[in-house]
Amino acid sequence: MSMRFGAHVSTAQTDYGTVLLDERAGAYWELNPTATLVVGTLMAGGDEADAVTALTNEFDIDLAQARQDVDALVQQLRTSGLAR
Repeated sequence: MSMRFGAHVSTAQTDYGTVLLDERAGAYWELNPTATLVVGTLMAGGDEADAVTALTNEFDIDLAQARQDVDALVQQLRTSGLAR
């Protein structure tokens, strides 16, 4: 399932990844390059399987670990209210 950030979330690209600012809570998240790739894939309309494939193609990570990492990140972003 693709992902969208709420209207209260601002994003900025950095040399190391992406920063997300939750303007409601005044909190920010730093996404490393792997998380940035996952979020970028989902924001472009891809689903979790596409994000897993992108991770295994770009980084030296096995399929099971990639699935676990994608699931954990998506759950954290949705549970925090940053994404839907």
